[in-house]
Amino acid sequence: MKYDRNLMGKTIMAMQRVEQIKQAREERFHANRMKDAKGEKVKQARVEIEKHAELLAPAVAKREEVMQNVLDSARERIATRKIRAAEKVTARGAENMED
Repeated sequence: MKYDRNLMGKTIMAMQRVEQIKQAREERFHANRMKDAKGEKVKQARVEIEKHAELLAPAVAKREEVMQNVLDSARERIATRKIRAAEKVTARGAENMED
């Protein structure tokens, strides 16, 4: 067979397209497998948590304590801002009275 530049180009393009299709199929197959595996992984994680709940209790208690500290400090900052805002309003009112 004689060399045909156009045929060679089309052949290479077709080979690339076939490779793209293969890649897309592999990705879909993997995604479907992982979708099913996700539920199983969650089940296994729950079983592990139930088995070893005593190990998690100190961590949960510590987390709750930290969250409470964060909430307390946030409340304190908000209260401080309100006090400062009220002081500014009072100071502005006093300046207006002097004029």
